[in-house]
Amino acid sequence: MVQALLQARKLIDSTVNLHRRTVARHAVVTMKGNDAAVGHAVEGLVDRARHGISIALPAGGDRAEVMVSALRRLTGPGHGRIPVRLLCTPDALADPATRAAVESGVNTQVKVVDAVMEMLIVDGGVAMVRSSVERGGGDVVSVIEDTASVRALDLLFAGAWSGAVRLAEHRWISERLRTESARRILERLCKGYTDDVAAREVEVSLRTYRRHVAEIMRALGASSRFQAGVRAVELGLLSTAD
Repeated sequence: MVQALLQARKLIDSTVNLHRRTVARHAVVTMKGNDAAVGHAVEGLVDRARHGISIALPAGGDRAEVMVSALRRLTGPGHGRIPVRLLCTPDALADPATRAAVESGVNTQVKVVDAVMEMLIVDGGVAMVRSSVERGGGDVVSVIEDTASVRALDLLFAGAWSGAVRLAEHRWISERLRTESARRILERLCKGYTDDVAAREVEVSLRTYRRHVAEIMRALGASSRFQAGVRAVELGLLSTAD
């Protein structure tokens, strides 16, 4: 999943750069931190929404504050019950701004994924993405109205959404598997330890270790031990450095 998203991000970045050079009507804003121009652009896009909004949020902080302002704006008059899909990483979900937006009562579905490109898509017809500048100088936020580019972004979002975990499931898994014993077992699953070696290191019997592994796999919906380790990283239960 991570590699597929990274490859897709490179493709989107390439497309954005191409359109930035060749299509003058694409608005491009160079952003440093919580740029007022970006916030204004977000407000303008949200005000255009009539059918649905998709938001992908990879990080918290000022970046979360700018993007989730879209959700707060939807609570105002004139927006009705426009459906919103919010796709965020565990880091973004931990940010107070994101949590407040999730709990705001807006008609929002929330899913959690390990990695995603930052974007805002409105009615499948216009999008805002954050991409890296080719030769330094910070990030660039691009507003894109080209049909093919927006469709590509929509497909990227849909693929990430289909593989993501529902918020309630993420919270349940996190609560159940964020214990020290579960983390130690997950670390060894991720590293491919044999059961007998892992059981000795965790200091439990082989039978008890295998029972814990079976419970963890069921909780993660994993069909193999390796998949359980990968899934744990995706859900933020382990870092890639563990």
